[in-house]
Amino acid sequence: MAFQPIVDVETGRPFAYEALVRGADGAGAAAVLAQVTPDNRYAFDQQCRVAAIEGAVAAGILDGDARLSINFLPNAVYSPLACIQLTLRTAHATGLPTDRLIFEFTENEEMADTAHVKSIVESYAAMGFGTAVDDFGAGHAGLALLARFQTDFLKLDMDLIRDIDTSLPRRMIVEGVVRIARSLGITVIAEGIETIAEYDVLRGLGIRYIQGYLLARPGFRCLPAVTMPAVRHVTAA
Repeated sequence: MAFQPIVDVETGRPFAYEALVRGADGAGAAAVLAQVTPDNRYAFDQQCRVAAIEGAVAAGILDGDARLSINFLPNAVYSPLACIQLTLRTAHATGLPTDRLIFEFTENEEMADTAHVKSIVESYAAMGFGTAVDDFGAGHAGLALLARFQTDFLKLDMDLIRDIDTSLPRRMIVEGVVRIARSLGITVIAEGIETIAEYDVLRGLGIRYIQGYLLARPGFRCLPAVTMPAVRHVTAA
């Protein structure tokens, strides 16, 4: 696993670290995910959860209060209660409090049974985990997914963020999503931020949690340090 901080820009500290799958040689996620099939999906999902927890603890996540965000495959979860058992055992064995876990699922993964995904989210919430939709705005469901169920966090896809400082449509769309999310009690996370100009606009829109190369690149088997930009925050129009 590699780990990239999700930064609370009001404190300059990591709010959470997202665990990003890598090959044993450091190969990127695409190369690893290309090997996932219906036959090995469940085992892969389970192994990723274990690797994320064990890797984060080995890297020192227990030295602070940051949470750990784990990507999971909804189509690999046949029963939320049964499929979480190995995760719970791993957390207990490593000393990671389970209320520090967040589970992300990507909107890019086609979901044949939205009701099943809703049951997973509701079950995880009942167990005290945080939940998040990753890559929001770039997948199959969009706002229709948000109408069916709500997660704790909404991670805006980087395609919505890229060049937001020069794109009025992107800015208006993000501003609208932020407004909707706040009305629903959902915390927005902006991901993929690469420039100070993008960061400045997002802060002006009131987004507190930010992830991207500007603040920290993923660290392979380590928790990278955060570099906060010195910028002038602008007020949203």
